[in-house]
Amino acid sequence: MSVRTQSSESVPHRSGFACFVGRPNAGKSTLTNALVGQKVAITSNRPQTTRHTVRGIVHRPEAQLILVDTPGLHKPRTLLGERLNDVVRTTWAEVDVIGFCLPADQKLGPGDRFIAKELAGIKKTPKVAIVTKTDLVDSRTLAEQLLAVSRLGEELGIEWAEIIPVSVVGDQQVQLVADLLIPLLPEGPALYPEGDLTDEPEQVMVAELIREAALEGVRDELPHSIAVVVEEMLPREDRPADKPLLDIHANVYIERPSQKGIIIGPKGKRLKEVGVKSRKQIEALLGTPVFLDLHVKVAKDWQRDPKQLRRLGF
Repeated sequence: MSVRTQSSESVPHRSGFACFVGRPNAGKSTLTNALVGQKVAITSNRPQTTRHTVRGIVHRPEAQLILVDTPGLHKPRTLLGERLNDVVRTTWAEVDVIGFCLPADQKLGPGDRFIAKELAGIKKTPKVAIVTKTDLVDSRTLAEQLLAVSRLGEELGIEWAEIIPVSVVGDQQVQLVADLLIPLLPEGPALYPEGDLTDEPEQVMVAELIREAALEGVRDELPHSIAVVVEEMLPREDRPADKPLLDIHANVYIERPSQKGIIIGPKGKRLKEVGVKSRKQIEALLGTPVFLDLHVKVAKDWQRDPKQLRRLGF
């Protein structure tokens, strides 16, 4: 019996956009980073940290999968919340496949149902259920969760193209997620040059890294009150070619004067730590030494003020 193998030339190249959705803190950004293999979306154990649509790009010989990371969809309480939800819905309508992330260690709740109902209304786009954080549960709990996700689809009329359990921590099934998303993409040439991992402007990514460092350690005090704007990024003049230095000036905005002390810390210690931590990440991202100049400013109640939201890039 002879076995015919398909030549790679006859396999059509696929490329397209996928987005991960789910309630805040469902593991969407972490999964994006694991798939791309480099940190592109900010991850934090604070819900609601992703504000920009960050794209990570997975390059394969036969395909290019572009991941669009949206903010978590949630019941909005502020104007910022409403705008974030609009961003999510617009993104869903434009992608080729949607991955719905549901953490294995939390029973399906009203937040998941809220998103699933919205997804049920988007008929044409294929949907994949991704059960994340499987390392946190035993096999019985995982089996129950997979069953619950399957039932949720049946109940709302969603036909899951796949249901995939995954753990980024042990690198369990991460590449399988890409393997299963790729066949759902349309045929077509690569949309980005190889080597590109994201098309997010560098200034926005730098601002996100600073914001991630600023969020760390302030627990419940300032979850959404921090915005970062990079005012300028300029190569330092008069530096020899083999010793470049990039000057970055950035402002960290908070909503109230009372929050300033929390960010700056006693004798400026906390702000200094934020600077050191984010500078290392920025240098790794840009591949060049950086001088980072950070200032904390108050933008009163910016989350509720349309003018300030525009100025801070929302």
